[in-house]
Amino acid sequence: MRILLLGEYSNVHATLAKGLRRLGHRVTVVSNGDFWKDYPRDIDVSRHGTFGGLRLYLRLLSLLPRLRGYDIVQLINPMFFEIKAERLYFFYHYLRRNNRRVVLGGFGMDYYWVHECITRFPLRYSDFNFGTEIRQDREAQKYIRDWIATPKGDLCQYIANDCDKIITGLYEYWACYKPVFPDKTAYCPFPIVPRDNPPRPFDGTLRLFLGINRERSAYKGTDIMLKAAQRIAAEYPGKVDLKLAESLPFAAYTQCMDHADAILDQLYSYTPAMNALEAMARGLICIGGGEEEHYALLQEETLRPIVNVRPSEADVCRALRRLLARPERIDVLKRESMLYVRRHHDYLKVARRYIEIYEALLRH
Repeated sequence: MRILLLGEYSNVHATLAKGLRRLGHRVTVVSNGDFWKDYPRDIDVSRHGTFGGLRLYLRLLSLLPRLRGYDIVQLINPMFFEIKAERLYFFYHYLRRNNRRVVLGGFGMDYYWVHECITRFPLRYSDFNFGTEIRQDREAQKYIRDWIATPKGDLCQYIANDCDKIITGLYEYWACYKPVFPDKTAYCPFPIVPRDNPPRPFDGTLRLFLGINRERSAYKGTDIMLKAAQRIAAEYPGKVDLKLAESLPFAAYTQCMDHADAILDQLYSYTPAMNALEAMARGLICIGGGEEEHYALLQEETLRPIVNVRPSEADVCRALRRLLARPERIDVLKRESMLYVRRHHDYLKVARRYIEIYEALLRH
């Protein structure tokens, strides 16, 4: 099967491509590497410098002959190239005409993620709501303005209605898409390359890791998690060590993880996303999203390695204090974290699930 993966979020497509290739399929990844994260790709479509949009547009036109003849084209997002939404219709129509099937990824920021969270409220809390109350902080409001009643929002709705399949990567994205497109929406866990090395043994000092993206700190709850970690470090001198990594490329970011026991990630999530899963594969405990709904979607009845927290500084502090009060649980949770990734996110298992979906599409 020939597969074209367009765009990148947090290493999803690059890792999926590894699995698909191991299974014998021909895969091309076209992306900008997710900006400064610099994930691997076969064809780079980064936007650079003065007149970057125009230069990228012309480059994309020159690439058109290489974007045809595929069995499956998968878009990471409706904004699959870094150009204006109005210009993406042309590229979408070209892909639609010149390839067999087109799949839209529900992997992150898009119209349905924003719209459903502020209208139908399928989640008790999210990046955009607490109950039926819409978040008013600057970053959340920026994304609402970006996707609601805008050309980007219109493009997302057009592609979602026109494409052959929508594949979502987290419980929360599935919960937003499934009611709107019940027959078209599927769920596939994010792919991760599992690790065979045993986790780093706990040595009595709880080493916490926190990645910071300043542009999305409040939106993702990093600011609250940082305050909680700093408070606990002050309460337990010598027993807590906090390591911060700010806007690092992927290779450097993952190196920082290797010396930690736990990662604090995505306060408003129900599910561990790619950063947390990459850490869990290395034997780190995820302190973040681990709600029961996500375990149910995975049909996981026994493993509970994630230290689930509700979106408040007090609850993060409570979770950290409980970890410190039961140090014998830390190594157990570290091993269970690795098992969780192997059981549900192994990149070969996930790639096989994608192939099942792709083959079903091609049969119709």
